[in-house]
Amino acid sequence: MRPKSHWFIRRALLVACALVLASTSTLAWGPEGHRDIGAIVEKNLKPETLAAIKAMFGPYDTLAAVSVWADDIRDEHPETGPWHYIDIPLIASSIDMNRDCRNGDCVIAKIHEFEAVLKNKSADPTARRDALKFLVHFVGDLHQPLHCEDNGDKGGNTVQVIFFGQPMNLHAVWDGGILRREKVYGLKLASDLNGRITPAEKTAWARGSIEDWAMEGHALAVQVAYGRLPHEATPNLGDDYFNAALPVVELQIEKAGVRLASILNRTLP
Repeated sequence: MRPKSHWFIRRALLVACALVLASTSTLAWGPEGHRDIGAIVEKNLKPETLAAIKAMFGPYDTLAAVSVWADDIRDEHPETGPWHYIDIPLIASSIDMNRDCRNGDCVIAKIHEFEAVLKNKSADPTARRDALKFLVHFVGDLHQPLHCEDNGDKGGNTVQVIFFGQPMNLHAVWDGGILRREKVYGLKLASDLNGRITPAEKTAWARGSIEDWAMEGHALAVQVAYGRLPHEATPNLGDDYFNAALPVVELQIEKAGVRLASILNRTLP
């Protein structure tokens, strides 16, 4: 039996990588993006709000650290899966909660629900802590454009692409591929992004409703995530797509941080 060629081995490795990415691609932003958002939030909290959060979590937990908890528990609690997104049809111009959020199982409904729990100071302390952890994650999810659309492809999970030579699906590109390609994330990226947000932008971005913010993400899915895809059976994404998508990813992370801080500042202590 002849030994496998280097070509065959490389192909097998690429397929394995694609399967790994596909298995994790429903996690919006990936841990990098969620932690960036959590770090930006903490830089925009009132001192009394931050003190209330520290009292709930203890002095060592940060919002960046707890921002991935809602993904970590999904295997144990599969019922929470639909809470991370809302299926607004890509061709739709508005949200219909009966159509897009059946049984109240979507990111918009859960943000409203957990904000109410967090605001209720007589609620069970564990329930309030969990509500805060869900909020930190779900406001981040809301700002990933592919979590606010439905194109019959599971949020881009079944759209196979080649991203700088690597096979993956479109959702995985937006979850973490773009940020990892930039190679600057974590506290350094969060600090850089927060430093360029102007006071006027903070005021403007905090306006509007959760539904308004979802439709912003939906529009970006239409215009950029899908709108900039090459017309190929398996789109080959390189510099053109990356240069269009990266500013969107960074802006959505900035907006998520500012908006979540606004929610927490009005809800706590």
